[in-house]
Amino acid sequence: MKVNSFCLTCLIQMQESQIRKFDDEDKKMRYMREVLAFLSSCNPDLSAPALVKPLSRIYEKYWGKRDSMAEVKKEFNDFLLSMEEEIEEQIRKHSDPLETALCFARTGNYIDYAAVKDISKDKLLELFEEQEQAGLEKNEYDSFLKDMEQASKLVYLTDNCGEVVLDKIALKIIQERYPDLKVTAVVRGEPVVNDADLEAARYVGLDRVVKVMENGSGIAGTDLNDISDEARNEIETADVILSKGQGNFETIHGCGLNIYYLFLCKCDWFVQKFEVERFKGMFVNERRIPQ
Repeated sequence: MKVNSFCLTCLIQMQESQIRKFDDEDKKMRYMREVLAFLSSCNPDLSAPALVKPLSRIYEKYWGKRDSMAEVKKEFNDFLLSMEEEIEEQIRKHSDPLETALCFARTGNYIDYAAVKDISKDKLLELFEEQEQAGLEKNEYDSFLKDMEQASKLVYLTDNCGEVVLDKIALKIIQERYPDLKVTAVVRGEPVVNDADLEAARYVGLDRVVKVMENGSGIAGTDLNDISDEARNEIETADVILSKGQGNFETIHGCGLNIYYLFLCKCDWFVQKFEVERFKGMFVNERRIPQ
């Protein structure tokens, strides 16, 4: 998905908000001028997540390395791990545990420090209650089940830490329902924002449930032109792809593969695109999204 005016404005605002803590106004102006110069001349076919990587290099040139999000990642992984058993029991009480597991996994997409300014554990618990009752869009879910019955290979594109614990539960239930299905979970190739990488996947035990593969990229998404050949082949040969989060949508939407997107609408562009309220849960197929 190409960067648009919504995303461009957001990127500029993000760069400005990240330097408010510094005092040197002249240096801040030089930095913002370089940011604006880069964005005004960048490849218009790139997605917003793909632009974040070079913007980070500009930031480091002026301000040094960003603060690590390792503590935040661990905090939310631990928080969801502490609830894992209770959530799984709750999911299995429903008439369709798979649908409910996907709803919980979708709700976990709230834990997104690239899109949500003030993440609250209380808000997350509130969303769990709302989303559990909401279910998935019936026609889309029926199509998903039909595709899954015929599939031999599923690729699951993960997004954030904490959220990945809920992905683990969903993948466990998917494998129980489709025992002959080959399943691969794809994580980020480098630490980026609070996204799940191989270290996080191992920490929460995802690798004990399914095969886990790094995508070889430091972009907060799945850009088929930036990931490794191995990861790209894994994705392009899948019968069904489950893609979590806005970043994955922004980077892979338009490829035409059989992708079911599972995310919460958090940014203004998504709210407008899908004509929904903020934090509305989406379950949509790549081939049925209006352009």
